[in-house]
Amino acid sequence: MIEYIKGQIVELTPAQLILENAGIGYNLLISLQTFEALQSRKEATVYIHHYLREEEELFFGFATRDERQLFRLLISVSGIGVSSARMMLSTLTADEIRAAIATGDVNRIKSVKGIGLKSAQRLVLELKDKVGKGEGSEGSAASAILFTPASSPAVDEATTALTMLGFSKANIAKVLPAVLKEATSGKVEDIIKAALKRL
Repeated sequence: MIEYIKGQIVELTPAQLILENAGIGYNLLISLQTFEALQSRKEATVYIHHYLREEEELFFGFATRDERQLFRLLISVSGIGVSSARMMLSTLTADEIRAAIATGDVNRIKSVKGIGLKSAQRLVLELKDKVGKGEGSEGSAASAILFTPASSPAVDEATTALTMLGFSKANIAKVLPAVLKEATSGKVEDIIKAALKRL
Protein backbone atom coordinates (compact mmCIF):
# COMPACT_ATOMS: atom_id res chain seq x y z
CA MET A 1 0.00 0.00 0.00
CA ILE A 2 1.23 3.50 -0.83
CA GLU A 3 1.16 5.82 2.21
CA TYR A 4 2.37 9.00 0.50
CA ILE A 5 4.27 10.29 -2.50
CA LYS A 6 6.79 13.09 -2.14
CA GLY A 7 7.79 14.84 -5.33
CA GLN A 8 7.66 17.76 -7.71
CA ILE A 9 4.35 19.24 -8.77
CA VAL A 10 4.29 18.99 -12.56
CA GLU A 11 0.66 19.97 -13.10
CA LEU A 12 -1.98 21.18 -10.68
CA THR A 13 -5.65 21.88 -11.40
CA PRO A 14 -8.55 22.15 -8.92
CA ALA A 15 -9.43 18.49 -9.56
CA GLN A 16 -6.18 16.79 -10.53
CA LEU A 17 -2.48 16.70 -9.64
CA ILE A 18 0.46 15.21 -11.49
CA LEU A 19 3.29 14.58 -9.03
CA GLU A 20 6.69 13.39 -10.25
CA ASN A 21 8.87 11.14 -8.12
CA ALA A 22 11.96 9.27 -9.36
CA GLY A 23 11.04 9.92 -12.99
CA ILE A 24 7.48 8.60 -12.58
CA GLY A 25 4.50 10.94 -12.94
CA TYR A 26 1.59 10.02 -10.68
CA ASN A 27 -1.87 11.19 -11.79
CA LEU A 28 -3.82 11.91 -8.60
CA LEU A 29 -7.43 12.99 -8.19
CA ILE A 30 -7.72 15.76 -5.60
CA SER A 31 -10.30 17.90 -3.84
CA LEU A 32 -10.52 21.67 -3.88
CA GLN A 33 -9.11 21.68 -0.33
CA THR A 34 -5.92 19.97 -1.48
CA PHE A 35 -5.70 22.28 -4.50
CA GLU A 36 -5.82 25.30 -2.20
CA ALA A 37 -3.17 23.83 0.09
CA LEU A 38 -0.74 23.03 -2.75
CA GLN A 39 -1.32 25.96 -5.08
CA SER A 40 1.70 27.98 -4.04
CA ARG A 41 4.12 25.06 -3.81
CA LYS A 42 6.53 23.44 -6.28
CA GLU A 43 7.05 20.25 -4.27
CA ALA A 44 4.72 18.40 -1.96
CA THR A 45 4.13 15.31 0.12
CA VAL A 46 0.72 13.95 -0.83
CA TYR A 47 -1.09 11.25 1.13
CA ILE A 48 -2.61 8.54 -1.04
CA HIS A 49 -5.84 6.59 -1.07
CA HIS A 50 -5.70 3.75 -3.60
CA TYR A 51 -9.14 2.96 -5.04
CA LEU A 52 -9.38 -0.36 -6.86
CA ARG A 53 -12.53 -1.90 -8.29
CA GLU A 54 -12.77 -4.61 -10.99
CA GLU A 55 -11.74 -2.54 -14.04
CA GLU A 56 -11.09 0.80 -12.37
CA GLU A 57 -7.95 1.89 -10.54
CA LEU A 58 -7.69 5.43 -9.19
CA PHE A 59 -5.33 7.28 -6.88
CA PHE A 60 -6.70 10.05 -4.70
CA GLY A 61 -4.23 12.53 -3.24
CA PHE A 62 -4.61 14.63 -0.08
CA ALA A 63 -2.49 17.46 1.29
CA THR A 64 -2.95 16.19 4.86
CA ARG A 65 -3.49 12.87 6.60
CA ASP A 66 -6.53 14.44 8.23
CA GLU A 67 -8.30 15.10 4.95
CA ARG A 68 -7.56 11.55 3.80
CA GLN A 69 -8.92 10.17 7.07
CA LEU A 70 -12.14 12.18 6.63
CA PHE A 71 -12.42 10.96 3.02
CA ARG A 72 -12.09 7.36 4.22
CA LEU A 73 -14.72 7.93 6.90
CA LEU A 74 -17.13 9.35 4.31
CA ILE A 75 -16.72 6.44 1.89
CA SER A 76 -17.21 3.96 4.73
CA VAL A 77 -20.88 5.01 4.77
CA SER A 78 -23.15 2.97 2.51
CA GLY A 79 -24.19 4.98 -0.55
CA ILE A 80 -21.26 7.43 -0.38
CA GLY A 81 -18.78 6.69 -3.14
CA VAL A 82 -15.40 8.20 -3.87
CA SER A 83 -16.91 10.80 -6.23
CA SER A 84 -19.45 11.96 -3.64
CA ALA A 85 -16.78 12.11 -0.92
CA ARG A 86 -14.50 14.18 -3.16
CA MET A 87 -17.43 16.46 -4.01
CA MET A 88 -18.09 16.98 -0.30
CA LEU A 89 -14.45 17.87 0.34
CA SER A 90 -14.56 20.29 -2.61
CA THR A 91 -17.79 21.99 -1.50
CA LEU A 92 -17.22 22.19 2.27
CA THR A 93 -14.08 22.38 4.38
CA ALA A 94 -13.14 19.46 6.60
CA ASP A 95 -14.20 21.48 9.64
CA GLU A 96 -17.56 22.32 8.06
CA ILE A 97 -18.22 18.65 7.25
CA ARG A 98 -17.32 17.55 10.78
CA ALA A 99 -19.44 20.29 12.33
CA ALA A 100 -22.43 19.44 10.13
CA ILE A 101 -22.18 15.75 11.02
CA ALA A 102 -21.59 16.38 14.73
CA THR A 103 -24.56 18.77 15.01
CA GLY A 104 -26.84 16.75 12.73
CA ASP A 105 -27.09 19.57 10.18
CA VAL A 106 -28.65 17.44 7.43
CA ASN A 107 -29.52 20.48 5.29
CA ARG A 108 -25.87 21.56 5.16
CA ILE A 109 -24.78 18.09 4.12
CA LYS A 110 -27.43 17.64 1.44
CA SER A 111 -26.52 21.03 -0.05
CA VAL A 112 -23.61 19.13 -1.63
CA LYS A 113 -24.32 18.05 -5.20
CA GLY A 114 -25.24 14.37 -5.34
CA ILE A 115 -25.99 13.97 -1.61
CA GLY A 116 -29.69 13.34 -0.99
CA LEU A 117 -31.67 13.43 2.24
CA LYS A 118 -31.24 9.72 3.01
CA SER A 119 -27.48 9.81 2.40
CA ALA A 120 -27.15 12.92 4.57
CA GLN A 121 -29.11 11.28 7.39
CA ARG A 122 -27.02 8.12 7.08
CA LEU A 123 -23.80 10.16 7.28
CA VAL A 124 -24.97 11.80 10.50
CA LEU A 125 -26.17 8.52 12.00
CA GLU A 126 -23.05 6.51 11.21
CA LEU A 127 -20.33 9.16 11.71
CA LYS A 128 -21.64 11.40 14.50
CA ASP A 129 -19.62 9.55 17.14
CA LYS A 130 -16.53 9.26 14.94
CA VAL A 131 -15.87 12.91 14.10
CA GLY A 132 -14.99 15.83 16.31
CA LYS A 133 -15.77 19.43 15.51
CA GLY A 134 -12.76 21.52 14.66
CA GLU A 135 -10.31 18.63 14.36
CA GLY A 136 -7.62 18.63 11.71
CA SER A 137 -7.97 22.00 10.11
CA GLU A 138 -4.29 21.90 9.09
CA GLY A 139 -3.67 22.77 5.49
CA SER A 140 -7.23 23.83 4.74
CA ALA A 141 -6.32 27.47 4.29
CA ALA A 142 -3.56 28.27 1.85
CA SER A 143 -2.41 31.22 -0.16
CA ALA A 144 -3.89 31.36 -3.65
CA ILE A 145 -3.17 33.09 -6.93
CA LEU A 146 -5.57 35.94 -7.45
CA PHE A 147 -7.46 36.57 -10.68
CA THR A 148 -9.91 39.26 -11.59
CA PRO A 149 -13.49 38.00 -11.83
CA ALA A 150 -13.56 38.39 -15.60
CA SER A 151 -10.20 36.70 -16.11
CA SER A 152 -10.50 33.93 -18.68
CA PRO A 153 -7.68 31.77 -17.23
CA ALA A 154 -9.56 31.51 -13.91
CA VAL A 155 -12.87 30.79 -15.63
CA ASP A 156 -11.28 28.24 -17.96
CA GLU A 157 -9.55 26.44 -15.10
CA ALA A 158 -12.74 26.42 -13.03
CA THR A 159 -14.75 25.12 -16.00
CA THR A 160 -12.24 22.33 -16.61
CA ALA A 161 -12.33 21.31 -12.96
CA LEU A 162 -16.14 21.30 -12.89
CA THR A 163 -16.34 19.15 -16.02
CA MET A 164 -13.87 16.70 -14.41
CA LEU A 165 -16.24 16.56 -11.44
CA GLY A 166 -19.01 15.46 -13.83
CA PHE A 167 -20.90 18.64 -14.78
CA SER A 168 -21.75 19.46 -18.39
CA LYS A 169 -20.23 22.56 -19.99
CA ALA A 170 -23.73 23.76 -20.93
CA ASN A 171 -24.86 23.75 -17.29
CA ILE A 172 -21.64 25.39 -16.17
CA ALA A 173 -22.07 28.14 -18.74
CA LYS A 174 -25.60 28.84 -17.48
CA VAL A 175 -24.48 29.54 -13.91
CA LEU A 176 -21.21 31.38 -14.67
CA PRO A 177 -22.65 34.93 -14.84
CA ALA A 178 -24.17 34.61 -11.36
CA VAL A 179 -21.10 32.79 -10.10
CA LEU A 180 -18.73 35.54 -11.22
CA LYS A 181 -20.83 38.14 -9.41
CA GLU A 182 -20.60 36.12 -6.19
CA ALA A 183 -16.94 35.11 -6.47
CA THR A 184 -15.67 38.68 -6.31
CA SER A 185 -12.21 37.57 -5.15
CA GLY A 186 -11.63 36.04 -8.57
CA LYS A 187 -9.88 33.01 -7.06
CA VAL A 188 -10.33 29.81 -9.04
CA GLU A 189 -11.40 27.90 -5.92
CA ASP A 190 -14.01 30.57 -5.04
CA ILE A 191 -15.48 30.37 -8.56
CA ILE A 192 -15.74 26.59 -8.22
CA LYS A 193 -17.33 26.77 -4.76
CA ALA A 194 -19.89 29.32 -5.96
CA ALA A 195 -20.66 27.15 -9.01
CA LEU A 196 -21.10 24.02 -6.89
CA LYS A 197 -23.87 25.78 -4.96
CA ARG A 198 -25.82 26.37 -8.18
CA LEU A 199 -25.17 23.24 -10.22
